[in-house]
Amino acid sequence: MNRLPDPQLPTTTAGQPPVSDQAAQLLAAIEDAMRTPTSHRDDTPLPATGTTPPVPQPGRPPMSQRATDASTLMLTGGAASLMVGGGASLVMLASGYANPAVCAIAFGAPTVLVLAIARLAGKAKAVVEAAPAPVNHNYNGNVTVDQRSINTQTRGVIANTRTQLPR
Repeated sequence: MNRLPDPQLPTTTAGQPPVSDQAAQLLAAIEDAMRTPTSHRDDTPLPATGTTPPVPQPGRPPMSQRATDASTLMLTGGAASLMVGGGASLVMLASGYANPAVCAIAFGAPTVLVLAIARLAGKAKAVVEAAPAPVNHNYNGNVTVDQRSINTQTRGVIANTRTQLPR
């Protein structure tokens, strides 16, 4: 078995240390990196709840979706009544004297009218939903319509039904 001769590695190149010295430096750097910890774990126990009381956070308090919707509806209704009341106040102030009953009627009438129309629309919707669906019959060919009626009479202790067919 013939072996090829080992290639001769140059021991030095221009201005650099020999290859074996470079390998030793690399191994020393790897060993140094392995000795240095790369992470730290703090096992000291965390403090329990402190003595500071909880601080209320800004904004609305947490609540269910239904409660949030009801709250929004109440806020909206309050804002609307404030506008109506402010309008009535301005009318009374501008006129110098206005009868509060007349103002109540004048400003309350549109609200009552809107509520009546909304209720009427709701009832109309219920009537439309309760109505039977229209039935359309489509026929091909000759069609004969028979609209005769059959009259029956049942008499007596023992039922005896007599049917009369039209002629």
